[in-house]
Amino acid sequence: MAMASKTRNMLEGLVREGSFKWLLGSRSSFNDEVEEMGKSPSARKNWIQELSPVANIVVRRCSKILGISTMELRESFDAEASDSIKHPSCFARNFLEYCCFRALALSTQVTGHLADKKFRRLTFDMMLAWEAPSATCQPLLNVGEDAAVGIEAFSRIAPVVPTIANVIISDNLFEVLTASTDGRLQFSIYDKYLTGLERAIKKLKCQSESSLLSTVRSSRGEKILEVDGTVTTQPVLEHIGISTWPGRLILTDHALYFEALRVVSYDKAKIYDLSDDLKQVVKPELTGPWGTRLFDKAVLYKSISLSEPVVIEFPELKGHTRRDHWLAIIREILYVHRFIHQFQISGVERDEALSKAVLGILRVQAIQEISSAVPLRSEALLMFNLCDQLPGGDLILETLANLSTSRELDRTNNSVVEGGMYSISALAMVSNLGFVFGTSPDVPNEAGLVVGEIAVGKMTMLEKVVKESRSNYKKVVLAQETVDGVKVDGIDTNLAVMKELLFPVMELGKLLLSLAYWDDSRKSLAFCSIFTYIIWRGWLGYALALILIFIAVFMALTRCCGQGRPVEEVKVIAPPTMNTMEQLLAVQNAISKAEVFVQDMNIVLLKLRALLLVIFPQASLKFAMALLLIAVVLALVPLKFMVILTFLETFTHYSPPRRAITERWMRRFREWWFSIPAAPVLLEREKEEKKRK
Repeated sequence: MAMASKTRNMLEGLVREGSFKWLLGSRSSFNDEVEEMGKSPSARKNWIQELSPVANIVVRRCSKILGISTMELRESFDAEASDSIKHPSCFARNFLEYCCFRALALSTQVTGHLADKKFRRLTFDMMLAWEAPSATCQPLLNVGEDAAVGIEAFSRIAPVVPTIANVIISDNLFEVLTASTDGRLQFSIYDKYLTGLERAIKKLKCQSESSLLSTVRSSRGEKILEVDGTVTTQPVLEHIGISTWPGRLILTDHALYFEALRVVSYDKAKIYDLSDDLKQVVKPELTGPWGTRLFDKAVLYKSISLSEPVVIEFPELKGHTRRDHWLAIIREILYVHRFIHQFQISGVERDEALSKAVLGILRVQAIQEISSAVPLRSEALLMFNLCDQLPGGDLILETLANLSTSRELDRTNNSVVEGGMYSISALAMVSNLGFVFGTSPDVPNEAGLVVGEIAVGKMTMLEKVVKESRSNYKKVVLAQETVDGVKVDGIDTNLAVMKELLFPVMELGKLLLSLAYWDDSRKSLAFCSIFTYIIWRGWLGYALALILIFIAVFMALTRCCGQGRPVEEVKVIAPPTMNTMEQLLAVQNAISKAEVFVQDMNIVLLKLRALLLVIFPQASLKFAMALLLIAVVLALVPLKFMVILTFLETFTHYSPPRRAITERWMRRFREWWFSIPAAPVLLEREKEEKKRK
């Protein structure tokens, strides 16, 4: 009784003295509730002292949705949560998450919940409360219409509703939504996003219930995700060989369909199956008239089921936004089926994976509505696309597969999942939206056993893997920025940079050549003696290890001595600026040198072929005798002696006693090599069959 009286007096005092003015800065959904909590005896009774006012209001809303009192919610939390989750230091936030999870699991079962303004505001206010859950937290400036939340709160609450976000893409989604608001998400933008999401869901329902491809896709219950080519100003062109047809392109959750346009109707749809393991390749492609490669506006699809690749073009006046969007969503469906095949996922978990891919495409469509003026990287918002790009993305997919396996075991063993301690699953979410995937019509009944990606008060294994992957990705981005910053234009300039970078290696090469040519007899003799002794004692491995240790110690000393100092830049003397004609001549000269080099390599190969086929018997006989001699030496002489002989043979070629003999033998070898004819070559041109236009 004393505690209840104290709480009542505190609430009445706060309202009377205006201490809630930070809440009432502008008229919002909190105003009436604040006033009611100050006057209502039942509200005062359910006030939780450990929570901030905002958190108390959100918990009160959750209790109304669940139809139980706040104190009953607390009792349920105390019964289900572990001691670490109930610890006073983290009680406020964990209890808030528990209430949010339970309330959202029930709210999302209502048809059309995304269209409900109260539901949208509730999820946003949950984020606000998450940022300041405890009574000891610094109060928010206001929670009116201009309130904003940060990335941590969004990434914690938004994935609880899988339609809105998921753990893997939540950070990228937040960055897109806050591109114009300095990294804080305002309710107005969040509300527009959910409105676009609701429209995308209605569009998906309308398309999937339409007569489009009804006879083709009925057996697998395919959902139509995107359609293009129905507007004459935005055609879709299919190229096969030199044939080109305009038509309508349709993407489902299993396949890609193209219907060629006739005079008043469409041809029978061509099916490009994305769900079978056909070694498919989907990548951007260049197109142009008469086979030229000018316009970067197409997608190439090939598989082992097709005799030749198919190119689908998305013409537009500038840019390649349409192509990029279609490339991303086609790959998303392809990648989710690869994931299913790779980890042999079936049943409900297969439908769960498809649900994640479909919801990702819906989110991209919603974002396109509210940010059409800004180019959108669709692949960053599609989880299977993103896993293909992120460092450690394969580990994320492996974790997803392991979660699927553990959930399957839970269902087999009839294990009971703590209903309020986990977020809901993507499959349960799409089931609540009125969709049925695959062959699991009883998913809504099993949804309670398919838990989501977020757990109250702790990071799930998936969240840990995603966090580590994102940390590594940031390092990759920073490294790539340094790479982009040091790129220079022009062949001559790049050669100058390369020459400067290879200067130590070139100097080492010059030193070795000087030793090999015995420019200084004493140094060369000492070098040969030391290395011969090392090889003889079997210390070659130790010598190499010592060199590696020296390099590692050098790096460590450089790191210690160079702390706090700016990075030393590589200074390169830029060559004289070349005009366009000089650059073209330089390119032509480089190509000519490369052509000569390739020709010389071909001559060597053809002469070796002539020796092996005994086209020139005398030379082939000498070659065969040399091979036999080498074989005998390799068979009889121990390896250590072979290494010593090879080293001494190489480094004493031009020693004073052997120089004259070496020069004479090298001359005889060149004369012998030049006397060998090349094997004949016959060039045949492949006859190209004319294809029907």
